Amino acid sequence: MPKINSKIEEITNRITERSVDSRSAYLEITKKNFDSSIIRNKLSCGNLAHGFASCGPGDKKSIAEGREPNIGLQTAYNDMLSAHKTYEDYPKELRNYANEYNATLQVAGGVPAMCDGVTQGQPGMDLSLMSRDVIALSTAIGLSHDMFDGSANLGICDKIVPGMLIGNLSFGHLPSIFIPGGPMESGIPNEEKARIRREFAEGKISREELLKGESDSYHSPGTCTFYGTANSNQMLVEIMGLQLPGSSFVNPGTALRSALNKEAIRLLLENIRSGDVQKSLGFMVSEKTIVNGIIGLLATGGSTNHTLHLPAIAKAAGIKITWDDFSELSDLIPSICKVYPNGAADINHFHASGGMSFVIHTLLENGLLHPDVQTVAGFGLDLYTSEPKLIDGQITYVDGTQKTLNENIIRPVSNPFKNSGGLKVLHGNLGSAIIKTSAVDEQHHTIEAEAIVFDDQNDLITAYKNGELERDFIAVIPFQGPKQKGMPELHKLTPTLTILQKRGYKVALVTDGRMSGASGKVPAAIHLTPEAADGGLIGKIKTGDSILIDAKTGTLRCSAADDLTTRPERSVCYDTSTHGISLFNNLRNLLSKSDEGAGFL
Repeated sequence: MPKINSKIEEITNRITERSVDSRSAYLEITKKNFDSSIIRNKLSCGNLAHGFASCGPGDKKSIAEGREPNIGLQTAYNDMLSAHKTYEDYPKELRNYANEYNATLQVAGGVPAMCDGVTQGQPGMDLSLMSRDVIALSTAIGLSHDMFDGSANLGICDKIVPGMLIGNLSFGHLPSIFIPGGPMESGIPNEEKARIRREFAEGKISREELLKGESDSYHSPGTCTFYGTANSNQMLVEIMGLQLPGSSFVNPGTALRSALNKEAIRLLLENIRSGDVQKSLGFMVSEKTIVNGIIGLLATGGSTNHTLHLPAIAKAAGIKITWDDFSELSDLIPSICKVYPNGAADINHFHASGGMSFVIHTLLENGLLHPDVQTVAGFGLDLYTSEPKLIDGQITYVDGTQKTLNENIIRPVSNPFKNSGGLKVLHGNLGSAIIKTSAVDEQHHTIEAEAIVFDDQNDLITAYKNGELERDFIAVIPFQGPKQKGMPELHKLTPTLTILQKRGYKVALVTDGRMSGASGKVPAAIHLTPEAADGGLIGKIKTGDSILIDAKTGTLRCSAADDLTTRPERSVCYDTSTHGISLFNNLRNLLSKSDEGAGFL
């Protein structure tokens, strides 16, 4: 195995040194809470009787005797999310698998699972990012009963996997595993879907035609097939070794999917029965694991949302990472994948072209991942270059492909699409922001134009419909940050800005809010911190100010900077009276800055 790249090693060592006190304190708590014996043996008879009252006779006897493990299952099932509909029958299925291995399994709790696809451009989107920390709290409550010796987690989309992982890390002494549901089969091509959205925005097709196109794209149970946050989550937990090798992108309802679920339970029980604290989640999620996650994100062109989630996940394990760590790694890590919105292919095409096993193989082969990490499948990330096969009804791992099966979708490190990763951190007199460059053509990596300031994304769409945006401009949308609105995504703007860019205008976006995990081909400086509600200068920009976005040099600058500091503060009225938003008013005041994860935990 080649030696790890010296710069990656340097960045990892810097993270380790920066985190020494917080990480040591976290591991000390993990060791203190770790107990290789069955934890529920410490419960009183009354506690225990309540805990197994609903179980069948066999499970009740096993739990009462306290000799075999009991798994706590955390589920994000609901049947509004296509990705999570796949989990409907998992509890019974996984309970049966646990019984086959002389163990038990109970649903420890359910966590909320909202869909950004449903709430895009709607008031409910303002709750989306905060739901991550609510999910973490819900996960901790589910595990708080001292009934469980390990946890299995059913979560896929957007804030759900990060939230469940943060919650599990608060019980870091327990072995844990994530179990995916898999993507829906491919619908209409993603470029066709994008064309339909643009034509609707231009008024060329009816709403009925738009709905048909959307329905033909999102058409069945399973994860949406574009490479947004949901599929970035699956990439992330696989490359971090927290779910089975090769399991992320196997379609629902297949024999292989069921066999992988059974194998996940078998391995989790093996880790529980080992009595080895190194196989607990708290030790498994190390500085090297976190760096591997960042590298996977950069190499595959994953969701910008993980510049928020990974700092929050790392913090939960006592590890401190910064946006500059992302940026420095991005300079080293080549972009080796093109999956929509970074290309025409969907996640099923990616999986068929070599998928995660080839991505991990080519990164390891070139010293761009830490190989010496503990995973749910054993020690060493080289295990994740294998592919699962169903042989005689059992999972057998075979060597994965060592060459790409489609160079238009995945390439080796030796022949990347780009020499740097898909994200860049911007710094300047407005603060710091993130820009996703993997889907943006290089001719658009630098733009300088006059600002047009909007207080809401709907104002921009209205201006477009009124013919007011036929020009070069940078849209500035302040007061969207964590403390102001909970940091909603502004993905609703994508079709409009894309149309203007296709017409030859130089357009871009600057905001303290978010774009979607499916951020597209228009340059967008997002997650700007400090946000307007914290006195950030984005809140003082006026229409007509000149702004420079330069993704090549990592620069974000407003030419009116000297004047900005003396301009009066302004505020934007925000209605919290609908959609339960008022319940979160106090929490918004606790949210950290974007570069610290934008959370309240």
